[in-house]
Amino acid sequence: MYARIGQPNMVVAFLKKKSLGHPMPLRGNMIEKSCPVSIKRQCELLSIHKSGLYYKPAEIPEEDLMLQRKIDEQYLKTPFYGAKRLREWLVGQGYNINIKKVRRLMQAVNWQTLYPSPNLSRGKDSDHKYPYLLKGLNVVHPNQVWAMDITYIPMAKGYMYLSAIIDLHSRYVLNWSVSNTMTSEWCVSVVNEAIAQYGRPSVFNTDQGSQFTSNVFVENLQKQGIHISMDGKGRAIDHIFIERFWRSIKYGDIYLKAYADGVELYKGVKEYIQFYNQERAHQSLAYKTPAQIYLSAA
Repeated sequence: MYARIGQPNMVVAFLKKKSLGHPMPLRGNMIEKSCPVSIKRQCELLSIHKSGLYYKPAEIPEEDLMLQRKIDEQYLKTPFYGAKRLREWLVGQGYNINIKKVRRLMQAVNWQTLYPSPNLSRGKDSDHKYPYLLKGLNVVHPNQVWAMDITYIPMAKGYMYLSAIIDLHSRYVLNWSVSNTMTSEWCVSVVNEAIAQYGRPSVFNTDQGSQFTSNVFVENLQKQGIHISMDGKGRAIDHIFIERFWRSIKYGDIYLKAYADGVELYKGVKEYIQFYNQERAHQSLAYKTPAQIYLSAA
């Protein structure tokens, strides 16, 4: 498309104009590798995350990448496994691996062991912790409760992370981003994009990961008057809806395609989330789509 527009300065003017009149998901369609303007600059002009388009996936040894992929798949089946049980499972699969390496790989895939009852271990004193507000709460309309999480994305020669925000009433994915690092600033930008497009939720729920308990993340929600809710550490049921979304996108797309780079991953995830929101009927929604529920009442 940009080849028809002409010189780089004309492309810049075109992208600036488009950034003002198109929502973020549509602006993502405008990124082109063949554009005379760099991908990084295209992202800046369109005001979208460059993380999934510009950054390369973190490259690791092939054996470790294969193990991380297996561990990520196993997490969806047995999130209650700790390091010792996971090592036993890997040894049973024929891998000679010590507990130190298992813990390192678990950390890489963001494995957070779930427990049948609250884990009373304390985090860092500097972290902000908030009570879980969703117990017994009747979620009856869009933008009442949003939930956010981060998951590991295996790729052909490395890995990245995917963050997403979901509306709990409709299961509608409001915003998402991919990155090769997990930072609080990245999470804040994903939240603020969602708020700019859809308005503020009454309650925002996360787990107790360090990105979500940091000053920068908590203060961003506080200054916008949003009630903060956090899962009990290690609770298996508090974050169920977004965990179901992770299972859906991984088995329906990520594991099948082994994306090679950030551009391919970005476009593939965008396409799947559009399908999830607009076309995939949910039994829990009386076989309507998340978009039908969210957009009809928001």
